[in-house]
Amino acid sequence: MNYVIIGNSAAAIGCVSGIRTIDKESPITLISDEPHFTYSRPLISYWLKGKVDDEKMYYRNSDFYEKNNCNVILGKKVIKIESDSKLVVLEDDSNIKYDKLLVATGSSPFVPPVEGLNEAKNTFTFMKWDSVKDVKSAVKTDSKVVIMGAGLIGLKAAEGLHEICEDITVVDMADRILPSILDKKGADFVQRHIEKHNIKFILNDAAQSVYNNSITLKSGQTIDYDVLIIAVGVRPNTELVKNAGGNVNRGIVTDKKQETSLKDIYAAGDCTESFDICSEQNKILALLPNAYMQGEIAGINMAGGDKVFDTAMPMNAIGFFGLHMLTAGSMEGECVEVIDENNYKKMFFADNLLKGYILIGEINRAGIYTSLIREKIHLQELDINLLKNSPQLLVFNKNTRKAKLG
Repeated sequence: MNYVIIGNSAAAIGCVSGIRTIDKESPITLISDEPHFTYSRPLISYWLKGKVDDEKMYYRNSDFYEKNNCNVILGKKVIKIESDSKLVVLEDDSNIKYDKLLVATGSSPFVPPVEGLNEAKNTFTFMKWDSVKDVKSAVKTDSKVVIMGAGLIGLKAAEGLHEICEDITVVDMADRILPSILDKKGADFVQRHIEKHNIKFILNDAAQSVYNNSITLKSGQTIDYDVLIIAVGVRPNTELVKNAGGNVNRGIVTDKKQETSLKDIYAAGDCTESFDICSEQNKILALLPNAYMQGEIAGINMAGGDKVFDTAMPMNAIGFFGLHMLTAGSMEGECVEVIDENNYKKMFFADNLLKGYILIGEINRAGIYTSLIREKIHLQELDINLLKNSPQLLVFNKNTRKAKLG
């Protein structure tokens, strides 16, 4: 059996591990357009600020490829999948035969159609290690940095750069920071904390044009910059499957075994859609744990196993300047909140179930909440007051506790 994996991040590594749980011998060819040994993308901001060195960036031990009999091709891009002849074609016109193929191509930064942006100097994205190395080379102590985007990537960029320079401004067209994961009140809570570290925000506004190291916003305000970072969002890399005739919506469509509509071609990670168990809709859930689990399950099935991925849900664990937060599930339904000066907790209930939560500050035992959502445990089985104020195993009734302990 010839296994081929396009990609080298969480989903790809999960696939290698999944294959090797069943097939210990067959060769695996792993192809990546990046030149690096597998590394952890969430650590790039910590690398930038000097909290993580090069060695700590790597996602697996240095002998991972060798131990798993992987033939690794780094720094080369796959440009085509020929599904009829079961070939992948590389940019140097070489091709590789596969019996089972995983597409784990991730996503790419979205560059908005802003006048002059494509010609602007000292403009960077913030998704790959090499792009962050370029940022580090460009930023000086007295640099004025503007970040377009107040989402997860933009704010991690701001945190990483804070150790290098003092003048950082974040611009976003939304009315709040982290609009994809926080409500307005929670976003304000986090923004106040970040602003204590001299990060400035301009919200409800967006870039209209970029010219001569100056940004003109739609409001008419202008901001000068030395370094501009674009972090307004990402787009799934679906072209290989789409061009091969596979089913693609916003992301690559797969079944619960991670197989695409093309026979013997699987997909996993940020390039795919997942069935969100909270909203019961297919969505792109660009999360490292989901990517790894999808890849692992794809690998098991590629090697002849039988396993499904049916527990996908939106979930984010992140921190800024020592303030930690966890969000999961759907932010719809009846809301119960517990808020004080240092902590922010919101839980969302519908259909007699916990559907989602936001935790900022105190996040201990959040796994209790996540378990309730994943397992769809009805509220009558729980001690609601304990759930709101002090999540622990005792929130479950006696029979449920026995089952979990068992």
